Amino acid sequence: MTGAEALVEALERQGVEVIFGIPGGVVLPLFDALYKSKKIKVILTRHEQGAVHAADGYARVTGKVGVCLATSGPGATNLVTGICNAWMDSVPIVALTGQVNTTLLGRDSFQEADIFGITMPITKHSYLVKTPEMLTRSVAEAFYIAGTGRPGPVLIDLPADICAMEYKFKHPEAIELRGYKPTITGHKQQIKKAAKVLQSAKRPLLYVGGGVIIAEASEELKTLALRMDIPVTNTLMGKGAFPESHDLALGMLGMHGTWYANKAISNADVVMAVGVRFDDRVTGRIESFASNARIIHIDVDPAEIAKNVPVEIPIVGNAKSILAEMLMDLKAAKHDEWNLTLKQWKAEHPLSYKDSDTIIKPEYVVEQIYKITGGKAIVCTEVGQNQMWAAQYYLNNEPRTWLSSGGLGTMGYGFPAAIGAQVGQPDALVIDVAGDGSIQMNIQELATAVQNKLPVKIVILNNGYLGMVRQWQQMFFDRRYASSELRSGNPDFAKVAQAYGAEGHTVTEKKDVIPVLRNAFKNKNTCIIDIHVEREQNVMPMVPKGASLDEMITEWED
Repeated sequence: MTGAEALVEALERQGVEVIFGIPGGVVLPLFDALYKSKKIKVILTRHEQGAVHAADGYARVTGKVGVCLATSGPGATNLVTGICNAWMDSVPIVALTGQVNTTLLGRDSFQEADIFGITMPITKHSYLVKTPEMLTRSVAEAFYIAGTGRPGPVLIDLPADICAMEYKFKHPEAIELRGYKPTITGHKQQIKKAAKVLQSAKRPLLYVGGGVIIAEASEELKTLALRMDIPVTNTLMGKGAFPESHDLALGMLGMHGTWYANKAISNADVVMAVGVRFDDRVTGRIESFASNARIIHIDVDPAEIAKNVPVEIPIVGNAKSILAEMLMDLKAAKHDEWNLTLKQWKAEHPLSYKDSDTIIKPEYVVEQIYKITGGKAIVCTEVGQNQMWAAQYYLNNEPRTWLSSGGLGTMGYGFPAAIGAQVGQPDALVIDVAGDGSIQMNIQELATAVQNKLPVKIVILNNGYLGMVRQWQQMFFDRRYASSELRSGNPDFAKVAQAYGAEGHTVTEKKDVIPVLRNAFKNKNTCIIDIHVEREQNVMPMVPKGASLDEMITEWED
């Protein structure tokens, strides 16, 4: 068979069911082979960035490896932002890129780009396939690397002549990579030591991130929290790792975290961090982060242990197996005094905003989305104020129901990720909470959603600004709104949706918010709901950059 046919056969053997991509000259043989496949569906996106974000969203909701495909040169380079996004958020994807003939490499050939070199810092591994025999092995190895240990993106660069050559198909029996042996089982003595410290704590706190979800460790985490009566705070990536509506849940911590979560980590005597990387948006000023606590850190990636914050008890390995083993050493406990203090803090300093009878507040919109869906939707976000309001006011009670660009903060991520999520979970209600700035980054994917009959709902919190930029300009640049005003140049988003064959609604009055959302969520159409909200509403609380978590700003007046 040809190299292209061999590649498709290898992908089928990995269980690939869907590929997101756009054809181009050098990958036409591969698309032709995919056209004949009975097992793999190709979803044509309208931009390569849309393809890689869709593969990312598919991977996050299913736990499988997402796959995207682009042609050489600009097609490949258009994947870079999405590959970096997956790298930062530990998402398993395999990016397939076309390349010029091997005889033309390095000659500045038409549509040649060294995507292998360009993506080297933002992939777990990369392949430039130079012989047909490398094709099937590179696929098998790529999927193994992408999905094991700390997941992440792997790139396979495919020269056109390699895909056209004929050779006898051979699939590797097993994958054994020298030098790549992810640690899964935690050190037994370290686990016992951590259990002992946690058992003796007076003010314990579980600080959990996306690693818990990746490891499928949510049940073990919940069992531990309930048995030990320990409150839980989560990162942006950790939403859904523990039910956010539970009494022990403190919500998100960090720059825009809850007052009580930030206060809790500043006063805890033992913090067990699971599947987190102590990101600067979480820690604030590192010197004062959890300064009163003994810190236990569980993570599958040894490079993350003590990278940003010193820890007393490091444990490298898979969170699921480590928590399961730790549970064997932990007895039931109560922390009534500590939890009573936290309950009082919740009552005294809840997430709040000044509502209005006439002006639509963005927080109100997210609250209504949560009430209408009962927390049962898959929520994706763009980046900025819309992202933070969604994180604060939409409570996720299940893992793999929250998709957001955490580490890279990629505007334009949410909508194509929602498309991937809808493909991965076709029966789910998938909602993208967007801003009027972010949604325009990949709005062309409306065509993808409509063509594939994907009923994604896009709720735009339209304030006519690059909202988070404007907030910082208001607070730290004396209200000089330099290049952040959008309203005068914004399109009619409802008409844009309709032009693509989707459903479009514009909401300017508060009384219309609930009925429009309710009706849109019931139908099976791709839909934009453009809600015009308070223009200068700020995300609060806020920890200023470089400040400690107990230096939160809870309200702002110029």
